[in-house]
Amino acid sequence: MIWACGKTVITLTAINDLKYNRFLIHKVLVIAPKKVAEDTWTREQEKWEHLQKLRVIAVLGSLSKRVKALNTPADIYVINRENVEWLVDYYKNDWPFDMVIIDELSSFKNANSKRFKAMKRIRPLIKRIVGLTGTPAPNGYIDLWSQIYLLDQGERLEPYITHYRQKYFEPDKRNRDVVFTYKAKDKSVEVIKNKISDICISLSAKDYLDMPKLIVDTKYVQLDSKAKYMYEVFEREMFLQIENEDEIDATSAAALTNKLLQFSNGAVYKQDSNEFVEVHKCKIEAFKELIESLQGQPALVFYSFKHDLDRLQKALKSMKLRVGVLKSSEDIAKWNNKELDILLAHPASAAYGLNLQDGGNHIIWFGLNWSLELYKQANARLYRQGQKESVFVHQLVTADSEDEDVLVALDDKDVNQNKLLESLKARIKKVKGASSLNEMSN
Repeated sequence: MIWACGKTVITLTAINDLKYNRFLIHKVLVIAPKKVAEDTWTREQEKWEHLQKLRVIAVLGSLSKRVKALNTPADIYVINRENVEWLVDYYKNDWPFDMVIIDELSSFKNANSKRFKAMKRIRPLIKRIVGLTGTPAPNGYIDLWSQIYLLDQGERLEPYITHYRQKYFEPDKRNRDVVFTYKAKDKSVEVIKNKISDICISLSAKDYLDMPKLIVDTKYVQLDSKAKYMYEVFEREMFLQIENEDEIDATSAAALTNKLLQFSNGAVYKQDSNEFVEVHKCKIEAFKELIESLQGQPALVFYSFKHDLDRLQKALKSMKLRVGVLKSSEDIAKWNNKELDILLAHPASAAYGLNLQDGGNHIIWFGLNWSLELYKQANARLYRQGQKESVFVHQLVTADSEDEDVLVALDDKDVNQNKLLESLKARIKKVKGASSLNEMSN
């Protein structure tokens, strides 16, 4: 497994050597996130002179297009991870790929997912396999089992995830029946590292290249008095509905924090509806001021919710800027060719593998989320090999709101479900305590 540092071109170079110099492989499959499959592998192959012999074809689109692509002569076939199960069923035991590359291997970290089970089924027929990721263990070493299993079929970290958990971890957060999180036993992390050290390589661009600076600029957004009062009421009413904060689980925690983060951004979805209500313009106004301060420099803007996108597009209309939304390889090309001033993107669709460093050096987070993996990967779209300018990460954070809890967790470099639960429980206690004092004074 290779972690970070120009992993696409490194892998293509290895494929080229194995195929045309050593004659050790015949047909290669690359499994990647959809947008990476659409753009990155073909674009990277075209950029390098020593890779011109390689024929790369994307296996995407409708069933007929995918079948046609698979029957077209090529060296490398690139498919999106959502179609892995289909591909395994399509070939069954007549598997033709003697080498498989999994780009963003961490997307196979869930041992219960269909994509992992499909790969596990076909794994004995694969002679060579490589996993690429910049974030191998975003939520701790518990995530490593399924990724390493696909590399060695359970040789190093036990053949079953239950055995892995029992050997190296112990329950952490739980209720009577369900274990929510696990924590590593003493010295387990070092043992795990040693066991996988012979098949894993970690490369960091800053260790080998003169990388520009990464500058994080956190801008706190103050709510006006009306919006601040509304937020406090909204938060209090939501939290007071919870009888026992110790019983809050991951599902209800996610729902609570989502609502509070929506409000922090300025709009909230109606109950069981795609319609939303705008509750304040404070963060939108701060965003417009930030855009103006950039003096025409392009910015990659990450949003959290669909209503964020709608409101951002509306706000940008009056600013006479060239605005795009990241949906396809055409949008990537426009950005990298500096044909856009603003590229709006959701971190989940832009976080993995996309090369956007040619289009600019300013990132704006209109709304942060709890995923450290998405945060780091999204920032790495500009702060990566080939970037010539210092990269500025501007974070718009609503003061005295759930935004601040997310920011603290991201700064701690330890964002996981546990952090989310702890944050919400602390806030619930605070709100209930304040409510009790108010009742006593009345």
